[in-house]
Amino acid sequence: MIYAFDTYYFDNYANTVCIAFEDWVSDKETGIYTAKTEIISDYESGAFYKRELPCIINLLKKIELKEDDLIIIDGYVTLDNDGKIGLGGHLFDVLDHKFPVIGIAKNGFNSLDNMRREVYRGDSRTPLFLTARGADVDEIKTKVEEMHGNFRIPSVKEIRSAFKKAINRYI
Repeated sequence: MIYAFDTYYFDNYANTVCIAFEDWVSDKETGIYTAKTEIISDYESGAFYKRELPCIINLLKKIELKEDDLIIIDGYVTLDNDGKIGLGGHLFDVLDHKFPVIGIAKNGFNSLDNMRREVYRGDSRTPLFLTARGADVDEIKTKVEEMHGNFRIPSVKEIRSAFKKAINRYI
């Protein structure tokens, strides 16, 4: 199972949504999970994980991860060649390296990272930025390129709709 997480902030709370789907080419979800978490840390440049990691961990309490499952986050797993990690790297550590964590970011990061891959989807000339721990980043790159949808960001119809519905419950 693949679990894709994203977090949205409002007032003093965060709403974290997770969409579960069977495989990389799925066009609909198999499960939707949400959790509302009180924000315990302000945004800190260079330490985004301090704000979002508790939200993801809170939601993971509702999910029973199994051996071959993997997690996708909106952001970075690795940040540079010197071993600096982002949100996904911290999540991988919290999960004791038992589950691969894939980061898909929409914006570039200004450091050299030999494990970062640019993914071009559809006719877009703007890449997505892919990083991973616990999985081969080149294999994952191929999988992301094959995901449902014709545009830059995978547009699994039902998954995107499910995110919107879950978010609207908290706004």
